[in-house]
Amino acid sequence: MEDFENLRIVDNFYQTSSFFPMPTILVGTVSESGLTNLGSYSLCFPYYIAGKDYYAMLLECRNSSNTCQNLLRTKKCSLNFIPDSKKFFKEAVRLGFPGETTEEKMKDCIFSLNESTLGADRPKIVSEAFQVFECSWDDSLEDAYLDKAGNLEGYEPPYRNFNGITSKFGAHFILKIDRILMKKKYSDSIINGVKAGGFPSVPVDYGYRDSTNFWMSRFRRPYPEKIQAKEGDVSSVIYAAKRIDPEVTFTDDACAKLTKIPRIFLKAALTQMVEIAKSEGISLIDEAALNIINDKRREEKKKK
Repeated sequence: MEDFENLRIVDNFYQTSSFFPMPTILVGTVSESGLTNLGSYSLCFPYYIAGKDYYAMLLECRNSSNTCQNLLRTKKCSLNFIPDSKKFFKEAVRLGFPGETTEEKMKDCIFSLNESTLGADRPKIVSEAFQVFECSWDDSLEDAYLDKAGNLEGYEPPYRNFNGITSKFGAHFILKIDRILMKKKYSDSIINGVKAGGFPSVPVDYGYRDSTNFWMSRFRRPYPEKIQAKEGDVSSVIYAAKRIDPEVTFTDDACAKLTKIPRIFLKAALTQMVEIAKSEGISLIDEAALNIINDKRREEKKKK
């Protein structure tokens, strides 16, 4: 431990007491006048990722911001992931400056906006983004629907723990992901197999460091590192497969092709395969049927 120093933890510790890489996102919301407002954020992370009836992101922001006030009122937003570009990052820094009205900040905005196809009440989406999450705030959690827009000088307690107004000047939003939009080049890469050239140019934002600058690192071509998969025993796959559904069986050869699935995910994967098999009228999953099922799984992933 001689090489480490004990650093004091202060407000905004992720910026002032650490080096914490984060995404660069433009959050779109709808103002009272009906205009799309873009606010720059990095405190936006996956929240519900599995096992729930929906997937969600967590957004943290000032409760006096245009973004927060609009979310409290409309409960809709878009998360626009912008690519690595000095021009775009400069504009993101400008859009993140507090105190301006939507009309003031969006007057000379360099980003192009497209209408959402989910409804007229949705914010427009940034056409330059490489991916966009269209979201709805789940205000049922912690009775956050009781929190209302309009208080720009700070909110008084009681405060929510994780959703809604969480402090005098802060807010958290659990955002249900309604749809993920992605440029075709990158969606094809995800569906057909990602290679180094198939990654978008994703910038890394290091947040506010001093009174002068925001800092971002340029995108560099990613490199792969092989997963050191521990193959399971064929007999353990056969054992699990026999217990999924009595109406659908797996051949030993098909089970042999599934040994690389981590044991913790095996039951879920087999269950999905059986569901697809039944929908296709397949009662015996052999190698040929397995290929059909895997094609269906890829198709379903593409639809999502």
